[in-house]
Amino acid sequence: MRPTAVAPLVLATALAAGSLAACGGSGGDSATVKIAYNRNTDNKVRFKDDFLQSVKEQFEKDHPGKKVKLVPIQAPDNDYATKAQQMMRSAKTAPDLVYEDTFRINSDIKAGYLRPLDDRLAQWESWSRFVPTAKAAAKAEDGKTYGVPDGTDTRGLWFNKQLFAKAGLPVDWQPRNWADILDAARTVKKKVPGVIPLSVLTGKALGEAAVMQGFEMLLYGTGENPLYDPAAKKWVTGSQGFKDALDFVRTVYGEKLGPDVSDALDPNVNTRVATEWLPEGKLAIALDGSWLGQFWGPKGAKEWPRWPTVLGQAAMPTKDGQAPGRVSLSGGWTWAIPRKAGNPELAWEFLKAMQTPANAVKWDVVDAQIAVRDDVAKDPAYLKSMPGIDFFTGLVKYTHYRPALPVYPQVSTAIGEAMEAVTTGDSTAAQAAKTYDGQLRTIAGGAVTSR
Repeated sequence: MRPTAVAPLVLATALAAGSLAACGGSGGDSATVKIAYNRNTDNKVRFKDDFLQSVKEQFEKDHPGKKVKLVPIQAPDNDYATKAQQMMRSAKTAPDLVYEDTFRINSDIKAGYLRPLDDRLAQWESWSRFVPTAKAAAKAEDGKTYGVPDGTDTRGLWFNKQLFAKAGLPVDWQPRNWADILDAARTVKKKVPGVIPLSVLTGKALGEAAVMQGFEMLLYGTGENPLYDPAAKKWVTGSQGFKDALDFVRTVYGEKLGPDVSDALDPNVNTRVATEWLPEGKLAIALDGSWLGQFWGPKGAKEWPRWPTVLGQAAMPTKDGQAPGRVSLSGGWTWAIPRKAGNPELAWEFLKAMQTPANAVKWDVVDAQIAVRDDVAKDPAYLKSMPGIDFFTGLVKYTHYRPALPVYPQVSTAIGEAMEAVTTGDSTAAQAAKTYDGQLRTIAGGAVTSR
């Protein structure tokens, strides 16, 4: 998950009824379309704000008499989701268009917050440009589509080649298995003291960022369908792969190969990785996302012109190097129209304006997104947008998507708790996995299978 937390929560009273009424809903104004989205809590990071402002100006010029009201919600991801859900519960506060994480869209669909877009999509010629996996990310169990994705991401290992050289490690590093990663981290710890050898996001405070970027990058390297069995339509319990992934996390923090536990469990640690530890040469290896380069450009939070020569990228290997040998997880966000939106037609027109070919390319470039449209993926501006874009686009063939089911957010929470238990040393991997299995049976009811 892309980091949005770098400062204390800005919305201390954001869920109060008064603040909701102040920023949501069309309020009967048929000439104004309201767009709700997550604003980065780092006030230096305004990629999304600037992009939306440019589309707003273009839209208002092309639609005389119509107005666009941007409704930024400045909060970490979990708090943004809570605020957006609160807004969508009432016609008085519902925005007309809302930015939805694919991780949460199915739970919001089940809650009745969103409206299907199939009739509109069937008449929109650009929809054929989207890759099938991206389309599926916004499709519910009822077979209907509720959102339009604007990009995706992949994940791998970033490493500091200068620190590797000091440690006597190869600067063209590509680990073959998990053991190679841990061995490299141990070598850095021994030969380059004072540097954090390895960052693997963990714990409850980071939410899905830790679960997807940390745990599932490990879990999906242990075997086929390790979290959910789509053929049986059941969640997996009792797997050795789950325990192995937890044991890797426990090893990182138990051997002090990662940041201090207090730092690792800080909700702002993912942004510290990007804006402090990597650019300041304090971190050797980060299991992280394709978008990090956006932080280091001229408009980024931490301008770092030399990063393309200092940092290398390596694919995350499977546990023992078994086929296909590499692993990635992909997510992304979609634009959706709330069921109680006051101006759904105007919202759809704004959504299409965001997804003109030129704007689609512009967004994927400025936000370091991996393209989900075939025309964008071939565009020269996209292909030249950032060093490493070819590497991370190449990981799409190895990528996995999280189970697109309404209970997944609850499953994610349980995984975060298991990660935190092994990170602090309060539980062994086996103990934490057993606790998780019990929680999963409660969450999923009879829809579980044991391995």
